[in-house]
Amino acid sequence: MNVNIRPAQLKDLNQLLEFEQGVIASERPFDESLKDSEITYYNLEKLITNENSQLMVAEYAGVLIASGYALIMNSRPFEKHEYFSYLGFMFVVPEYRRKGLNKKIIGSLIDWSKSKGIVEIRLDVFEQNESALLAYEKLGFNKTLVKMRLDIS
Repeated sequence: MNVNIRPAQLKDLNQLLEFEQGVIASERPFDESLKDSEITYYNLEKLITNENSQLMVAEYAGVLIASGYALIMNSRPFEKHEYFSYLGFMFVVPEYRRKGLNKKIIGSLIDWSKSKGIVEIRLDVFEQNESALLAYEKLGFNKTLVKMRLDIS
């Protein structure tokens, strides 16, 4: 399969908006705090045009099949490094999953982060999403913190 990993362009926005809804649909079972109505997570246009972010896509036969971004963020004042890259919007069209696309996109985002002088990469994943946890651990990521929630309504 000849896949092209490339930076997203503004012309990709419509397809990326569909990917965003795919991410949200896949996360709803893990997060009961999400609204039932249509929601958005990302400012995709800004992620494409901002010099401190890189939104990558995988393209096959002229069709987008995967995405992910890195966003340079400020670390907290007590942390070792001043900045880190936060990864998000990791999405692969269902029929193209388990083909190493997420790994390729993350690799390109790590390369971009290194080119910006970044030495730490972070991401969030739901603890119940065992396949995603295993995939990220396989790439060298380590669990560091469990976020907890209590609904007191």
